[in-house]
This record gives sequence, C-alpha cells and structure tokens, in this order.
Amino acid sequence: MSLVSFKVGDNAVYPGHGVGKVTAIEVKEILGTKHTFYSINILDSGMKIMVPKNNAEAVGLRPIISRDEAGKVIEILRETNVKIDNQTWNRRYREYMEKIKTGSVYQIAEVLRDLFLLKVEKELSFGERKMLDNARSLLLRELSLATSADELRAQDEVKAIFNL
Repeated sequence: MSLVSFKVGDNAVYPGHGVGKVTAIEVKEILGTKHTFYSINILDSGMKIMVPKNNAEAVGLRPIISRDEAGKVIEILRETNVKIDNQTWNRRYREYMEKIKTGSVYQIAEVLRDLFLLKVEKELSFGERKMLDNARSLLLRELSLATSADELRAQDEVKAIFNL
C-alpha cells in the first residue's frame, strides 16, 4: 500500500514535470482488474497525467515541500562556494539530468545553482540553457507555493537566480 495519498484539489509534484493539481481520482478497469488512478493536471504545461495510486510513490509523486524545506532549498541556492564540475558539457548535462529526474527539490536546486554559477564563468550550451530554465521553473512554482512570491523577491540572491 502506498504511503503517499492525495485528495482532489491537492497539489502534487511529478518528477521532471513539476507541480500539478489532482483533478480527480478515477477507477479504471484494465484487463479485468480495477485500478485507482490520480488524474493530475500539470500547472505549467497543462499536461494531464494519470498515475496509478499504488504506484504513486514508485514514480516519485510527492506533496509540495514544507516551509522549512523551502528554507533549505534557498540555502542551497545561496551557496556560492561550490566546485563546479569542469568535465565536458555533455557529461555534466547527463549528470544534471539524472538529478532533475529524481524529483528531489534539493537536487534540482543544486543543478539550478551550479548552472547559474557556471553561466557567470562561461557561455552555457543550448542544452544547459534549456536545463537551467527547466530547473528554474520546476523550483519556482514549488517554492512560491511553499512560501510566497514576496518572500522569494525579498532575497537578492534568489531574485537574481529566478529573474524576479
């Protein structure tokens, strides 16, 4: 039985796609077996995703982070004394992609911070720029739900990273 449980109207984070709203909980019959699905509408893209309720945890579906967790994410973003990986851009890209796919808000924050710091040093590849934008939008939506947009704007380092 899944430990992750949502009600209609709840916000949920789907790894790689971001924050969505649970619009329905539906029962469908597949090959003679009834399965319960969360119907989720991804807020940024409008994409609709159906996640089997008993598989929600396995795919990484999770609730929005708490206010405290948002504080930890902001700490990660503020950290500037980090060693940026100087390997080839495509190896770095693959590594960052793996981090984003985990759906971990902390790993996404690390990717955003690292790419943001790297951008200051040199020109990012097209793929890295897209990844920077993707990580930024994944985090911004969740952080603004966990705290408030005003709170995020009040912090200069965060404001710079998110172009607020």
